[in-house]
Formats: sequence, C-alpha cells, structure tokens
Amino acid sequence: MKKGLIVIIVIVAVIAIIGFIVGPGFYNTSIDLKENATAQWGNVESSYQRRADLIPNIVNTAKGYAQFEQETLLKVTEARSKATSIQIDPSNITPEQLQQFQQAQQGLTSALSRLLAVFERYPDLKANENFKELINELERTENRINVERNRFNEAARPFNKHIQKFPNNIINMFVGKFSEIDYFKANEGSEKAPEVEFDFSN
Repeated sequence: MKKGLIVIIVIVAVIAIIGFIVGPGFYNTSIDLKENATAQWGNVESSYQRRADLIPNIVNTAKGYAQFEQETLLKVTEARSKATSIQIDPSNITPEQLQQFQQAQQGLTSALSRLLAVFERYPDLKANENFKELINELERTENRINVERNRFNEAARPFNKHIQKFPNNIINMFVGKFSEIDYFKANEGSEKAPEVEFDFSN
C-alpha cells in the first residue's frame, strides 16, 4: 500500500515537473497554431461569401431570358439562403458544425450546377456580356474556394499534430483546453473544384 502510494506521488511529481517546464511553451505554441487555422477559416468564409454574393446577380440577369425556369431559379435562391444561414465560431469549430456547413455548401454547388445546365439552352442569355463576366467570376471563385479549403487543412494539421505529440498530449489531457480541428473532407466526386465552365461558343 505504502509502495503504491509512493509510485503515485512520483508519477504526479513527474507530470507536474513536465507541466511546469513544457506547459507555457505548449500553451503559447498551441495558441499561435490555432490562431493560424482560425485566420485561414476567415479566408474560407470570405470565398464562400463571394460566391453567395454573385448568385443574386446571376439569377436576376437570367430571369429576363429564362422566364420558364422559375423553379430552378427558386431552388438556387433557397440553397443560397440555407448555405449563408450557417454560422461557425472559428475559435471552436466542431466536426458536426463543419459537416453541416459542408453539406449546405454542397447543396448550393449542386443547385448551381443544375442551373448552369439549364442555361445552356438559352443562346441569348449566353451572349449577354454581363452574364459571361458573372459566370467567369463564379468559376474563379470556385477555384478560390478549393484553394482556401486546402490551405485551411494545411493550417489545421500542425496544430493537431502539436497537441497529439508527447508530452503535449499529457499536458493537454490535464488542461483540457485544446481539441483537434476537423478537416475539410472532399465530398464524393469533388476532389477538385466544381466545374462551372460555360460554353459561350454557340
């Protein structure tokens, strides 16, 4: 009994010493790495917001040409509303929040793809210079979204590795302050940026 108590005291003492020596450095580095990931999340949101801002202009431009496609236009508007309604606290991104965010954005991507497929049937709309520029800007934005998502994953990775390594994982277990940041995961068939290229040659 006495021997077991001594072992426990030694273990606690070792942990305390490790925490005293490594703790401040662990905490400060964790803060810095998490802040990097949080800042990059802002770039992700900004890119998605740029896409959301483009959609009303695309829809309004198309209305005058594709007056028989109101249901398709409405679905895009509804998908945009759902996607922009999901707000995430960048300092506390949970896997559940990120999954919900991704699903809403993927829903908007799918609605946009269907909308562009419909617009292919309207040569007068495709000839509209304003519409051309909006679609080109949408394509650039989709590419930017893909870039910023990858950069977010790259920013989250060193933070996750930092809090998992020994003795950081022991310290964090007692502190209980830092949780791993979930990564963006590609939806099936979306390993690259969505195709929004429009054929204006016809």
